Amino acid sequence: MTTMTKQSAPPLLLAGAIAGPLYVGIGTIEAIVRDGYDIRRHSLSLLANGNGGWIHSTMMVVTGLLTVVGALALRRAGLRSRWAVGGLVLYGAGVAVAGLMRADPADGFPIGTPPGIPDSVSWHGFGHVIAGFIGFIGLIVACCVLSRRFARQNERGWSRFSLVTGVVYFLSLVGLSTGGGSTVGNLGFTVAVILGWTWLTLLMLHARTEEVR
Repeated sequence: MTTMTKQSAPPLLLAGAIAGPLYVGIGTIEAIVRDGYDIRRHSLSLLANGNGGWIHSTMMVVTGLLTVVGALALRRAGLRSRWAVGGLVLYGAGVAVAGLMRADPADGFPIGTPPGIPDSVSWHGFGHVIAGFIGFIGLIVACCVLSRRFARQNERGWSRFSLVTGVVYFLSLVGLSTGGGSTVGNLGFTVAVILGWTWLTLLMLHARTEEVR
């Protein structure tokens, strides 16, 4: 790896680090100001519907692409694990594609939507779920792989942080798929999303100062 290649990594890693604050920040504002939205009942993906839904969709595409950029920058910075880099690229691509495919309205959101789960799923609603699921699997794989690599480097704090993030994400996916639109499932998944983006942001910033091999 040339010095020039390594020198180009920090700005790109910073771009990747911005993705998390953008996603969580914009999503939080939307959840507060959008009429009829209830985080206890509604998934974050539903914010792509109704007036202003384009903001959420755009945010997902942008943050997904920034994540891909950051993942490739990790490779330039010295991360030699194809599984870790590939998992993060898959996660970013999944978020971006899910942003292009709007989730179907459900359970009273946007206002005027019938309560409960829709009787049928549109092609873009199905695509949204599949893209998101594949992306989440990519993140879980990256977390588990990096947990082992950090352990080998005696970075126990990062090893545990990575493992906890991957496990929480996995459990939240299981809970969401088995619990439907329950309050526990929605809130648990929201916590996992925030934790995942926090881990990713800190990982990018960590890689700007310390080589992640």
